[in-house]
Amino acid sequence: MSQKKTISSLISIIKYPRITDKTTKDIENNVYCFEVDKNSKKDDIKKAVEKIFDVKVEKINTTMSPPKTKTVGKFKGKVKKYKKAIVKLENSYRINLFENS
Repeated sequence: MSQKKTISSLISIIKYPRITDKTTKDIENNVYCFEVDKNSKKDDIKKAVEKIFDVKVEKINTTMSPPKTKTVGKFKGKVKKYKKAIVKLENSYRINLFENS
């Protein structure tokens, strides 16, 4: 029942890394945070990260963030819900998210 995923479908799973103060501190512990497709599974996320960044993944945790109401002035709107993947790599691997100039 498992299907072979093409490279383009694996790339489309990971949208972008989530960069906050907390996730920047976690990079020192070899833990990275990515926003991923809402319908993706842990196994697909693991394959995508290993293929794109050429690393070995030790563990993955995922969370679904609920939609939130945001007020700007007198206008109210919704922030879309998203899925976040917290990826722990094996010790000998690193991902360079920041360009060294």
